[in-house]
Amino acid sequence: MMRWDVHEQPDRLFAATGGRSRAYTEFDLVSLVVSESEPAVGMAPEAVQILRLCRHPMALVEVSARLRMPVGVVAILLSDLLAEGRISVRHPSSGAGGGGPSASWGAAAAPARLPDTGLVREVLVALKNL
Repeated sequence: MMRWDVHEQPDRLFAATGGRSRAYTEFDLVSLVVSESEPAVGMAPEAVQILRLCRHPMALVEVSARLRMPVGVVAILLSDLLAEGRISVRHPSSGAGGGGPSASWGAAAAPARLPDTGLVREVLVALKNL
């Protein structure tokens, strides 16, 4: 398991977030992020990396791991990119088609439904029999 050293590069993290400690939008760790545009000249290096990484759907935690930055810092950066319309975000419960370039987390999400308990029991029995 990778651990973040809070003393490793605090100045870099502070500069990357503009000193903010919270994202404008709440994010789910497994929501998928997709780039909606190419990096522009003059963008912050972290934003450029995110846009390149997310050419294909990628979960927030995976973006965090690949950037080697804490999830909270990445969430702040994603919040900025979402506000600019440079990424779209799809919450797991919103389905594959939910949201667009400016979709916010959970805005198009349908209420989660639990599976039928009978089906869950059948699956458990089948797994035990393996």
